[in-house]
Amino acid sequence: MLRSMFTAISSLNLHQTYLDVVANNLANANTIGYKASRVVFQDQFAQILSPGASPSANSGGVNPIQIGLGSQLGYISPIFTQGMLQATGRNMDLAIQGDGFLVYDSGAGLRYSREGSLSMDSDGFFVNSSTGMRIQGWMTNGGTVDPNLPPSDIQIQAGGTLARSTESAIIGGNASADTAVGDTISTTMGLYDSLGNMHTATVDFTRTGPTLGDPLAVPPVPANPDNTWSWSVTDPAGAVGSGTITFDPNGQYSASTVGTAVSIPGGPGANAVTPTFDMTSMTMLASDTSVSVTSQTGLPAGSISDVYITPKTGEVFLIYSNGMREQVAQLAVARFNNSTGLIKTGNTMFQQGLNSGEAQIGLAGSGGRGTFAAGYLEASNVDMAQEFTNMILAQRGFQASSRVITTSDEILQELVNLKR
Repeated sequence: MLRSMFTAISSLNLHQTYLDVVANNLANANTIGYKASRVVFQDQFAQILSPGASPSANSGGVNPIQIGLGSQLGYISPIFTQGMLQATGRNMDLAIQGDGFLVYDSGAGLRYSREGSLSMDSDGFFVNSSTGMRIQGWMTNGGTVDPNLPPSDIQIQAGGTLARSTESAIIGGNASADTAVGDTISTTMGLYDSLGNMHTATVDFTRTGPTLGDPLAVPPVPANPDNTWSWSVTDPAGAVGSGTITFDPNGQYSASTVGTAVSIPGGPGANAVTPTFDMTSMTMLASDTSVSVTSQTGLPAGSISDVYITPKTGEVFLIYSNGMREQVAQLAVARFNNSTGLIKTGNTMFQQGLNSGEAQIGLAGSGGRGTFAAGYLEASNVDMAQEFTNMILAQRGFQASSRVITTSDEILQELVNLKR
């Protein structure tokens, strides 16, 4: 008679655990990146009263007689279904679509999470906004990342600047056809060196007189029609550069040459500026002179104004005040052969478990890893309707086991009363 009471007690304990898991799921229904847990029951060892018998020539077999001794906890494991993505409008909020985890350094080993609310601390490290753990990835080296290296902290140096040296310039406008041979027209331009220093250079266009040329000279002297101009570059620092430009009889650009490549000395510590000139939009018409530099590729030094993380791949770019952007890092994604084998450590973080397998850390979108959704956070995947159903099941299971204990007690009471 006591067997039923101990069996019911095991069920009470188990359904209490079931209710504990349901309560924890409901408590984290609004926790970013939380993964709901589920409970699996198993029966306990069964007492064999009779092993049964096998069939014989004259009789059939007999089944064993077994009495179960209750239930026990099989396992509790997280459910890694995709949670709903919630738009935040904040670029440093990240969610992962698909399999994988963001990688953090806790100071006591790596941690893995689906919660990607990031911020930058006072030292320039990218950290989890809730825990301060530093997110892991790869800093660029020569503009690229090497995911074969172990991931490391991502840090942005404060006060960084970036400039772009002028590599090309477009010179347009009209060189008046009324300009006399030997006369010069000029235009000035601002060009930038590799450190963002601006250099003001002057380009002089001189109309050259017609010559017949001398093909027998060494070297040969080509003919020079009167719609050919020479150009040269000067500046106070000693710039050099020269060439010619030729127009057709309709005053449209025909050809240009470079005699001496343009080179403008850079500022202290900067490389020389060596731009090429595009003069294809110039004309030589009988109207006023209007030659000018219409555009050039250089930019002055700009300071960091924003940080941008690309969707899908998780590349980290710095945005500068001059409009330039520079990739400085790329975030890592980890996946496991058995994610349910991970160990929860709190703060929606996991650590590698004995049965999770080794972390496979690499780039987003490769090797079965999911991709990033920048400007989104992943909501909890707790299903409220399912959890309330589980709550009812836990309650009814607890009530049924309690009734078994009550009934067993009443029967024991009857046995005690038999002596009267």
